[in-house]
Amino acid sequence: MSLDADWRAGLNAVDARLIDEYQSGFPVTERPFDAVAADLAAETGADLTGADVLDRVRDLRERGVLRRFGAVLNPPVIGSSTLAAVRAPEDRFGDVADAINAHPQVNHNYRRDHEWNMWFVVTAASREKRDAIIDDIETETGCEVLVLPMLTDYYIDLEFPVVNGDRFARESLSETAVSATRISEEARGDLTPLEAALLLEIQDGFPLSETPYRDVAAAVDDALGADGTATVADVLAAVERLRADGCIKRIGCVVNHVVTGFQNNCMVVWDVPDDELDARGEAVGRLPYVTLCYHRPRRPDQDWPYNLFTMIHGREAAAVDAKVDELAADHLPFDHERLYSTETLKQTGARYEDLLPGGS
Repeated sequence: MSLDADWRAGLNAVDARLIDEYQSGFPVTERPFDAVAADLAAETGADLTGADVLDRVRDLRERGVLRRFGAVLNPPVIGSSTLAAVRAPEDRFGDVADAINAHPQVNHNYRRDHEWNMWFVVTAASREKRDAIIDDIETETGCEVLVLPMLTDYYIDLEFPVVNGDRFARESLSETAVSATRISEEARGDLTPLEAALLLEIQDGFPLSETPYRDVAAAVDDALGADGTATVADVLAAVERLRADGCIKRIGCVVNHVVTGFQNNCMVVWDVPDDELDARGEAVGRLPYVTLCYHRPRRPDQDWPYNLFTMIHGREAAAVDAKVDELAADHLPFDHERLYSTETLKQTGARYEDLLPGGS
């Protein structure tokens, strides 16, 4: 879909509520679409069945408004994850991107307008596996990798309303919780075989059926083999447990923010005095136009002096730049650089091959 296409064409009140209100909180029940149909019918007065809602989700995904339906996993809790970058020579840019993207554990990759021009995320079940992948990438590409794991999460949530005229991704949201949450590079989810098999099964999304959890249970049961069994009740309980433990961030419809108009995203990196970092990070994380805010390490040996990262997603580049100006003037009066995303090279959910000890 082109960016100037009217992606709202044909959407009705039910579609709008599905897109904006069900990015999280999708019911964890055997027939979740029936429960959502009842809620939407009460809100809109429409005569809806679970099959009707399922058809609408399928249609929205086929149109590109939704990327997928299912669980959003939380890599820093499940295992080890890092943002990384390389300086890819322009005459080999495509080859370098292909080599990096060939790793299933690379789930995002963007070209950005900076000396470090290719930025990607590596996710694995352990730090050892994550670092081995980075070593492989350096060997395969001949490019030095800048490794920037998240150390503190101030605000991270890519759930935002889009069926509106807002200029920025969080503009319509009520105030959200912000805190300095430390992240360990050594994290490893204490997963049972059933939980590990379940996360692997749902990492690409849920089946689009009226009984997605029953379908997932059947697949997990097959995957476990001699290691156990999985009933629908087992899967529902495991999903609730993984959500409570933070391995699953949310369950719902994952919106394609580029198709829905938020195609201008800028990663701004700041050189903040270390003794001011938490206070500044928490204050900036509360701003309604800041989509992400987190602390990553400086790498002075690689000429990288920045320790605070903010992301702004907006509909217009000029408006995004104006907000960065505001950040610098009113909240972060420090040296900074603006790294606009100019090309999406890869974008998927976090991808694992194994989640048990020794896996990837």
